[in-house]
Amino acid sequence: QVTLRAGAELNAHQVNQYTLILRAACPGEDEVEGRLFVRVTTGQVLRCDTPFASTEGDVVQVLADVAPRTPLYTVLPQLLGGLTVMLQGFPSPSSLQFRLRNHNTPLTLTRWGVVLAPDNGFDPSKDTQTFRLEIEVRDRHGHNCSGAVRVEVLPSRRPRVSFPEPHRAVMVTEGIGPREVVTQVHARGDNVRYAILAPVAPVLFTIDEVTGEIRSTRRLEVIRAQLLIRAYNALHPDDHATATVNVTVQGTDRQAPRCVPAIFVSQVSETMSPGSTLMTLTCTDSTGTDGCLHYALEGPPSSCSHFCMEGPQLKVNTTLDYDSEAMAALGFQFTATIVVTVGGQPLQSTRVPVLVTVTPVNEFRPACPPGATFTVPETAAFGSVVGHVAGTDRDYPLDSLEYSMEGGSGPAQPFSIDRHTGEIRVVGPLDSQQQKSYRLVVRLTDTHNDLDLRKRQSRLCDVSVRLQAVRDQLPVCIPEVQELWITAGSPGSRQPVTRLVCHSSTDSAVLTYAIVEGNEDGRFRLEGNTLVYLPNDRAEPRTFVLLVEVWGGSGARRRSSMVGLAVHVTPWRTPVPPSTTTRHTTLRKEPLVVVQTETVWHPPAWFVAVLTISGALLLVTLGCLARNLL
Repeated sequence: QVTLRAGAELNAHQVNQYTLILRAACPGEDEVEGRLFVRVTTGQVLRCDTPFASTEGDVVQVLADVAPRTPLYTVLPQLLGGLTVMLQGFPSPSSLQFRLRNHNTPLTLTRWGVVLAPDNGFDPSKDTQTFRLEIEVRDRHGHNCSGAVRVEVLPSRRPRVSFPEPHRAVMVTEGIGPREVVTQVHARGDNVRYAILAPVAPVLFTIDEVTGEIRSTRRLEVIRAQLLIRAYNALHPDDHATATVNVTVQGTDRQAPRCVPAIFVSQVSETMSPGSTLMTLTCTDSTGTDGCLHYALEGPPSSCSHFCMEGPQLKVNTTLDYDSEAMAALGFQFTATIVVTVGGQPLQSTRVPVLVTVTPVNEFRPACPPGATFTVPETAAFGSVVGHVAGTDRDYPLDSLEYSMEGGSGPAQPFSIDRHTGEIRVVGPLDSQQQKSYRLVVRLTDTHNDLDLRKRQSRLCDVSVRLQAVRDQLPVCIPEVQELWITAGSPGSRQPVTRLVCHSSTDSAVLTYAIVEGNEDGRFRLEGNTLVYLPNDRAEPRTFVLLVEVWGGSGARRRSSMVGLAVHVTPWRTPVPPSTTTRHTTLRKEPLVVVQTETVWHPPAWFVAVLTISGALLLVTLGCLARNLL
């Protein structure tokens, strides 16, 4: 039995014949093969489009505020932008029948295949709503196809009608004539219209349905009236809100209200949350009541934006952020004035000055700098700058920090840090052969970030200092050998002989000098790089051969050079020989410098071995050649 695969669609205009190759075999027999030709002919077929006929169905999204019985979806052959039913072989959709399989939906399907919104519209107070319609399409020949449409109802994007001030008290003086504006109400929303719901009688006031202005209908006398005002959307009357307006008509002999306190000065912390009450004014008018008083806040925009009045209460409106340049520009103070009026009349008002100072709160911990790694040469001198630890703190004043090093300075940690700048300096010897890097723990502590100076926060930061190895070179002295002649002075005196001129590979290295040989009887000593002779009472001339060691660095890194000094000392008192010629010996002002350079070549061992073997082979070759010739 050969059947058509489920979901397959045949189209004679695309493929009008299929060739099927069938193979069959019985046990113990050879396999046989046959062919089946299936020809597809054109005919009247009712076919639904893929989105409509799919399992999920087509999707339509509408807003919840659409009008009742609004067309949401149409099943038509030529409808663009929506789900279509493709009809092949039918000239007109008038012969189609549309039937709704499921009836648990408020939506309506017309006989023309149009899906309509509910008769009462959608509920705008709900979140996203979803309705699924399963529709069957049938023609007059009995052909049919079916599909589904899913209608997603999204929340309305238009603002709801609301009163920002649902309760208002208005006080006017008697004598106001007809059609004069008493007050005006305002509601948020689209297409807002206004109406007075109560009182119905007597009609003392009217309201403009567009502007919300409330006007008197006649000359007003001393009276109190409560008006119930409705604001609604003209296109959607179900969207509405109400407000209450208390109108008091008073006589003209009123006095300004009296308020306690008469001036308000306070300090508040920057962490005070919006909505907190700073103070409550107690005001009374000349009648001893406060029901007709109106409170308003006046002052700079910065003050009016951070504070607000709710009746007689002064409240925080927004966050009081101390840690900003804008707050610092204001001096961390806000000034304003609370104006209290009787019935909104400016001539009958009282002004209460307000001064609010914002105090800091230490809210944030200091932050470590990213990647605090420094490199310093191992020959860095004492006091050399290694780097700068730039910590941060979001509390005002910004980055007000103190720096300290855990464990202090010592042989194991030859560094120090400046308390105020965070600058790290070298305070001890460095040797990359003994230790290649140091891990320093720096504590950041904030300062002056809270009204209570004891409330401080800190953070430990890891700082890595790597030592850069410097190639060692021997100190160089010019000249390396000196021959000097001096005449000894009086015993007990101190006589400079010469000054050694030596330098190292790094200008910052300090050289050390010491006499290692030839200083018999301790007649010579070194004061820095100056050789000093200490005369005695010996009368014979004498020559001293001194060997001076010069080195830089310390410990395992000590590398030195040698300087040879030949000092000929003539005693200060010499016996006069029996001769008519007198010899005078004086100390030369400039020492005689004798420089002897020897050029020596020290070949490597492998070169000597190769040369020896080559010479031996040459001799053997010459011997063999002579033997053959002879």
